[in-house]
Amino acid sequence: VQLQASGGGLVQPGGSLRLSCAASGFTVDYYNLGWFRQAAGKRREGVSCISTTDGSTWYGDPVKGRFTISRDSANDTVYLQMNMLRPEDTAVYYCATKCRVTSGHYDYDDWGQGTQVTVSS
Repeated sequence: VQLQASGGGLVQPGGSLRLSCAASGFTVDYYNLGWFRQAAGKRREGVSCISTTDGSTWYGDPVKGRFTISRDSANDTVYLQMNMLRPEDTAVYYCATKCRVTSGHYDYDDWGQGTQVTVSS
């Protein structure tokens, strides 16, 4: 299982970015896939998860209404469209397999190299 995140960068507040996560060694239809992030000096925070069974999605409260997760089965890629970005969204973003949320706690199994997102004017 390998995951490679890309698409990060520097963006102004209110701007948008789309992150991509390319999967290898498995098909994206096989596992729940999601994103978490880690800002400097802070704990990892679950961002989003998409179910392999019915395509249902979960979003952390700070990103609801601004971020959208999607899955491209033909290209084995998962995306995170991030709109209305805020400085507090600055973090390294990682994609992960087998994401799940239990009693409000976000968990996952494997993850790949992250991509830095910086929101600043």
